[in-house]
Amino acid sequence: MGQHFLPGNPPVAITLRRSARARRISLRVSGLDGLVTLTVPPGVSEAEALGFAHTRAEWLRGHLAALPALVRVRAGAVLPIEGEERRIEPCAGRRVVLGDGVARVPGPDDVLARRLEAWLRVRARDRLAAASDRYAGALGRRFSRITLRDTRSRWGSCSSSGALSYCWRLILAPPEVLDYVAAHEVAHLAEMNHSPDFWALVARLCPGYTARRVWLRREGARLHRYRFD
Repeated sequence: MGQHFLPGNPPVAITLRRSARARRISLRVSGLDGLVTLTVPPGVSEAEALGFAHTRAEWLRGHLAALPALVRVRAGAVLPIEGEERRIEPCAGRRVVLGDGVARVPGPDDVLARRLEAWLRVRARDRLAAASDRYAGALGRRFSRITLRDTRSRWGSCSSSGALSYCWRLILAPPEVLDYVAAHEVAHLAEMNHSPDFWALVARLCPGYTARRVWLRREGARLHRYRFD
């Protein structure tokens, strides 16, 4: 594994990854952070793999140009909280306060992002715990615990032991979308699959879930564009 650069203005960083399971050279652009990965199967030289990347240069740059720009969270930046766009403003005091189109965050700029992220995580846990409790009660099932992570490959999961895990960035989405993900994962307490019975259960718990699922598929990647570091 190593990093290489595709010449141009600007150069494009490419991470080369060898895989014993790969059957062909593949080029992937992450829709979350624009990371470019070149996967190389056994027996293919580095030069051949990079040559393949060069043949896809036009496609690669077009794909990168279409990605949403990253947003560094700081004073003056705008990000959604529960689906509403809010401008971050510094303030005095000790609490984050939501106003009409603004999020007022106390403290100097160098701690503002971390403080807002911590507040968002707590708010996400409160909302997801409440939704999970409600749906689990309606289902007559119990979950063992709730964990929040900054996952990129999935918005939630349910283990065979009944442990629920969610991506905390769901707090940036409209409330009904967060609600759907909770219903989806709680439904797995009864159906550990994605069979027709599972989707019928989701529909019973969360009528009209289809539009919320579509929103997440269409807009969800944008929730990862906000950087709190």
